Amino acid sequence: MEATQRHFFSDMSVMLGRSMRHVFRSVDNIVTACIMPIMIMLLFVYVFGGAIQTDTDNYVNYLLPGILLITIANSIGYVSFRLFTDVQRGIFERFNSMPIARSAPLWGHVLTSLVSKVMSAVVVILVALIMGFRSPAGVWSWLAVAGILALLTLALTWIAVIPGLIGKSGGWRDCGCLSDSRPATN
Repeated sequence: MEATQRHFFSDMSVMLGRSMRHVFRSVDNIVTACIMPIMIMLLFVYVFGGAIQTDTDNYVNYLLPGILLITIANSIGYVSFRLFTDVQRGIFERFNSMPIARSAPLWGHVLTSLVSKVMSAVVVILVALIMGFRSPAGVWSWLAVAGILALLTLALTWIAVIPGLIGKSGGWRDCGCLSDSRPATN
């Protein structure tokens, strides 16, 4: 147990790097995470922006919170798909034969989701700033929003982990990732 706790963060960082490489190599993930929310925001601001009356001077001020939620929720399903693929291909069986923490692959996928959603949200906010978004909120308010969005991302990601592990072919019994003990090394 002590060895598991000692190496957990290094194991998790290796799994995070592995999963991040998969995300950056997936064009459809990048399109879904970054480009689609920007396209939706452009569509609603410049095409439909005059159709809805709001109290704000700029429609992007009214629209950005919803776009940020769409950005987070839109590509959570990739976590389920990547986990299911890992279970199907036997990657978790390989991880079980290695001296790594059992939960490190799961945390790698979850933290990858968090990092990619933060990057997507930053890109969306930068585009919104270019489009004229202005907020009277201070630094502490923005940090509170970032914390709430990070917690929402973590909650939705852990919910998405469940179907990824219990998919029809394979499942959580096959991955062996629910206990956090290391196999003995020779």
